[in-house]
Amino acid sequence: MTSNQVSGRNRNRFQALAMTAVFDIAGPLVAYSLLRSAGQSEVSALILSGAFPALGVMVGLVRHRRVDAIGILVLAGMAVGTILGVLSGSPRMVLVEGSVPTAVFGLLCLASLWSRRPLIYRFAIEFIGADTPKGRDFEARWVHPGFRHAFRLFTVVWGVVYLAEAAARVIIVETTSAGTALTVSKVMPYVVGAALAGWMVAYGRRAKREGERLAAEAQAAAEAQAAAEAQAAAEAQAATATAGAAV
Repeated sequence: MTSNQVSGRNRNRFQALAMTAVFDIAGPLVAYSLLRSAGQSEVSALILSGAFPALGVMVGLVRHRRVDAIGILVLAGMAVGTILGVLSGSPRMVLVEGSVPTAVFGLLCLASLWSRRPLIYRFAIEFIGADTPKGRDFEARWVHPGFRHAFRLFTVVWGVVYLAEAAARVIIVETTSAGTALTVSKVMPYVVGAALAGWMVAYGRRAKREGERLAAEAQAAAEAQAAAEAQAAAEAQAATATAGAAV
């Protein structure tokens, strides 16, 4: 990889982090605080501050020029929360919108276990790039039972954790203030996502070490078997030679 490619990748990562910080975390929280200070109601402040994440999704769609399924889920959740908030006049109904895409994603993960490829595997191959040499090598590993088991396990864990996160969000919305619930709803997805990613990396490393250990043991057993067979053949040959000399 050339220095220009590394620089470009680092720049893209920085831009992604900057967009997340501005549109998904800081922007909504600052906008909500300013709108409340200006006298806006909790419902209107929450709805208006939701314009930042929606704008972030739209910017991502324009930049990548393709439909992002997660982005569509986020927009759908915002639309549901906005409609419920306007109709009910309750800020809690607006805040519940964060649980909608989270719960849907969790259900999609679990439902994908009955398909040919689980959802987390599909995300992984999409992230790597199916048309790249690394992507083709990654896809070829699907024939190995251990590889299939790992990604089915990943998908189960992601599905269960995201359903639990959706339930936790609803509880937080119902038991705390609108400002606290908004802060938690903006930070929680990244904490949960980072924890899941860290667990996947740790699991992958442990599985790799276990695979290497088993391969080494199999190699050692094969070498020992070959040595024993060679020793037995040598002993048989020596016995035959001795018998022939005695005759």
